[in-house]
Amino acid sequence: MLAIGPEAVEVAWSLDDSREGAPGRLALFAGTGPPPARELTGATEAREVAPGIAHRAAPLAEAQPSLRPVQELRWERGGVHLRLTAQGPWDLAELLRIAQGVG
Repeated sequence: MLAIGPEAVEVAWSLDDSREGAPGRLALFAGTGPPPARELTGATEAREVAPGIAHRAAPLAEAQPSLRPVQELRWERGGVHLRLTAQGPWDLAELLRIAQGVG
């Protein structure tokens, strides 16, 4: 867990990415204000993929294969700003299920 500010944290999980096609990392930000902006080279424009949940993705060419691409989901629930960052071959539907289960 990493404190991002006085009222924000981010928890990251590094997963076993030793198997072909296994994703490498997942991180969840939660705070009373929006998460800090991240510059993602080549990122898609954020678009709503579920009610109140925005998604964007970037190839992250400089990362090792198990950490490519990177996807971000951003939403707010009960006054808490949330961002789920997934690196590796994650399915968007799976990420949405995780996001919808938070909170």
